[in-house]
Amino acid sequence: MKQEAYFKTVKKYIEKLNYRIAFEDDKERVFIVDSKDGIIRNLVIGCSTPLLLMEQYLFDLTDNSSPEVLKKLLQKNRDIVHGAFALDESGTKVIFRDTLQIENLDLNELEGSLESLKLLLKEFKEDLSFSPN
Repeated sequence: MKQEAYFKTVKKYIEKLNYRIAFEDDKERVFIVDSKDGIIRNLVIGCSTPLLLMEQYLFDLTDNSSPEVLKKLLQKNRDIVHGAFALDESGTKVIFRDTLQIENLDLNELEGSLESLKLLLKEFKEDLSFSPN
């Protein structure tokens, strides 16, 4: 299947799962999506064969960031079903990142990753008092 077909399939899945596409670039094969309930906001989904990449900005690290917060994130990485916490290239932004094989991607697999992220955001919003942009 060509990359354009993967992009169209992913778009169909996003819409079927009732997510709002806030931005779409078919040339770069990128979506920015929000969940209808507002829990997931500005999730970047990139279709880059052979992978589907998902990144959700969580919060910025500062000089005052608590080591306890970082410890909790690393401990939680062990429990996450899909994806993991990571730092961006600058080392200052904490993100959630998940990668899936795009060639065999199905609706249930994408839904599982998105639901895992929603559960994680609900949990850490209360624990860490952050709110994704």
